[in-house]
Amino acid sequence: MTTDSTAASDRSPAPAKLALADGTIVEGTAIGERGLTGGELCFNTSMTGYQEIMTDPSYYGQLMMMTYPHIGNYGASDIDMEADAPMVAGFIVRSFTHRHSNRQADESLDEFMRRHGLVGIAGVDTRALVRHIRDEGVMNAVISSEQLDDETLVQRARDWQSMDGLELASKVTTESAYTFCEGEGARIVVYDFGVKKNILRSFRERGCTVKVVPGATPLEDVLDWEPDGLFFSNGPGDPRAMPEAIDRVGRALDTELPIFGICLGHQLMSLAQGFDVYKMFVGHRGANHPVKNLNTERVEVTTQNHGFAVDEDSIDSSIADVTHVNLNDGTVEGLRFKTFTGLSLQYHPEASPGPHDSHYHFDTFMDMMRDERDLSIPDQPAEGAPVAQ
Repeated sequence: MTTDSTAASDRSPAPAKLALADGTIVEGTAIGERGLTGGELCFNTSMTGYQEIMTDPSYYGQLMMMTYPHIGNYGASDIDMEADAPMVAGFIVRSFTHRHSNRQADESLDEFMRRHGLVGIAGVDTRALVRHIRDEGVMNAVISSEQLDDETLVQRARDWQSMDGLELASKVTTESAYTFCEGEGARIVVYDFGVKKNILRSFRERGCTVKVVPGATPLEDVLDWEPDGLFFSNGPGDPRAMPEAIDRVGRALDTELPIFGICLGHQLMSLAQGFDVYKMFVGHRGANHPVKNLNTERVEVTTQNHGFAVDEDSIDSSIADVTHVNLNDGTVEGLRFKTFTGLSLQYHPEASPGPHDSHYHFDTFMDMMRDERDLSIPDQPAEGAPVAQ
């Protein structure tokens, strides 16, 4: 009897090409669905966690290139999903494994990609291509296993819509409000601009009741639920192209509720306070970025995924203090606000994939709600303890 995994590995290899907007052409082998796809070409330096990366809503509309060469060896599993489906527009790897070895896997990565219609290419010298992107800056690209004419593919890449000025959060937010979990602790409303499941799990681990609402939900509807705190999630696209969200976040800052923002949420909170956000030459994407906590002088190894950042020169010190900085390039990684009770982070304390160095930020938010709302919150997990999946 031939299994699905065997059938996938026995498929005849098909040629594929990756074409960059600057004219660079890379040849390889098709993986996943056959077809053509495009988006902003970015790379992730994580050594594991490819499925969590593929399903992170913050990557919506982007081509994901993995720098770690060996991808697919442990297959794909439902427990590793950060959303209900892959969010990347395409997948680029060096060495792709069709036959996985993992007793907990539900299917091979190739089967997973085909089931979700995800186009990819293998056999690419990804590290050489990463060096090219680091020198030239991020740019659009296309992957194709159908149309293979170089000139046509390069023109398709050049014509692809730029991420600069592009609003994408509305593409990945929940269609309707739902309760993720109920607990004896704080009541938190999560504004979903593309929230990762492990953020929600991190709140559940701390005994919270969590209500997730679409990103466009009126603030008045949220306040009717009488939450103890507000959370603005991660998500894709250019935050500067979200004026309604910026206005909503700005009005939320006046509610006297404790507020926590991660990634896109951090940028929206900053824009609402009059700070500037800019598109980076090359974004931060990986599970190994060193960040210094300026209050404790400790260095955290962090998970990151962002192509925009808050301009440090625009930060008014009477409104917020910079609490964390990236040790690779000095960019702003965290803020603590003075005009309201709140904090925001550019990186991902929930990790998934990644280290547990930064889980304590969820506990800090719990402390804020305890102090401001006079709550009786259950004991928190020990600092650095892994969050249940």
